[in-house]
Amino acid sequence: MRRTTIALLAGLEASVAALIGLGIVLVPLMLLWAVHFGLAVDAALFLRAAADVWLLGHGVDVVVQLDALTAGRIGLPGAGDPFPITIALLGFALMSVASGRRIGVRSVAGGHAFTGAVAAIVVYALVGGALALTAQVPGAMPSLWQAVALPAFAMALGVVIGAVPGALGEAGEADATSGMLRRALALLPASLVDGARVAVRIGAGAAFGVLTVAAVAVAVLIAADYATIAGLGQSLGAGIDGGIALTVAELSLVPNFIIWAAAWLLGPGFAIGAGTEVSPGGTVLGPMPGIPILGALPSGAPVLGALWLIVPVLFAFVGAWVVRGGDGADLGASSVSGFRRRANAPWWQPAAIGVAAAVVAAMVLGLLAWWSGGAAGPGRLAEVGPDPWAVAMVTAATVGIGAIAGAYAAWMRRREDAYGAGQRGSDAAEGALGSR
Repeated sequence: MRRTTIALLAGLEASVAALIGLGIVLVPLMLLWAVHFGLAVDAALFLRAAADVWLLGHGVDVVVQLDALTAGRIGLPGAGDPFPITIALLGFALMSVASGRRIGVRSVAGGHAFTGAVAAIVVYALVGGALALTAQVPGAMPSLWQAVALPAFAMALGVVIGAVPGALGEAGEADATSGMLRRALALLPASLVDGARVAVRIGAGAAFGVLTVAAVAVAVLIAADYATIAGLGQSLGAGIDGGIALTVAELSLVPNFIIWAAAWLLGPGFAIGAGTEVSPGGTVLGPMPGIPILGALPSGAPVLGALWLIVPVLFAFVGAWVVRGGDGADLGASSVSGFRRRANAPWWQPAAIGVAAAVVAAMVLGLLAWWSGGAAGPGRLAEVGPDPWAVAMVTAATVGIGAIAGAYAAWMRRREDAYGAGQRGSDAAEGALGSR
């Protein structure tokens, strides 16, 4: 395709993705405006609220100032003063990342990855800035620079995830940016590039393996405590229109809950307000926000407790064993040459790969923990979510142990296989000479 066509298609798809995310918030709010308030309230209030929620979904900070009546009803210390809401409703960011991935894949296939990426990122930056300017009112003030940067970052992250595999493979052959990237990698030592690829695969695989287990745990908790969640929802008396809006809010927080569950599996746990703790060591809670899905939080000592720490160790060990013990395809070489290179690897290489994999996993889960938490309201609600540094350190320790052990196990197996192959070749040669 032509460069202009790729840019227009990428920009259009990014615009549609932003509109869909905004519409998911706006539709239930407009139902609330029509049914609950009887069209008596200014509709612009709900339009600005939808913009604030979409921006919050990408991590944009919003400074809120409640009126005296609302602050008095809430009853929290500091509710009458301006307070920031910094927690991200990551369901919206996840949608943007997924859209960016599709744009990246299609841009590489069209032969202009860089052009498509720039077009999509610029569109998201413009949308974020426009929504922030629209939503600037004394009661809720989103950060303008974050509104320009953070939605664009989410789109850029998705584009990179979608474009890099194709850019480094045959699909990106016609793309000048892809060719430049491959030429730059060719200038680096092959062992360094191969080791980095292996470490990223092991570390990212272990991190997303932990997130998968966490997602299953969240689903089980919701299914087991569905009666409690439904009862809490009915006690709010939100009605059908308010129930729809509340459901959208809960769904947008599901990625946050999965990340918090991963932090729980790793040990540091998370908080739902200052002075609270939800971890394998126990649960200490205070007054909770009125979100029914929080009724699924564990209330007592968990099953297995600290033994859940074996999950990242196992994922890292299996990942290192599979990747380092493969037939050479993971290094981009032929089976024979890849096998020989890994069999002759120095003793320190498995340790280096294990440490690098631990760093990758710690960065992934630590950044997600940071993105998933923040301030959700005034007073004690200023501390919600996991401690990202604690999550990163525990991830590095557990994944590092498993990755180093798995890499050394694969290294020793390859050396034994290489020795056995050499012995068989020597015996065959001796047999051939003896037959002569």
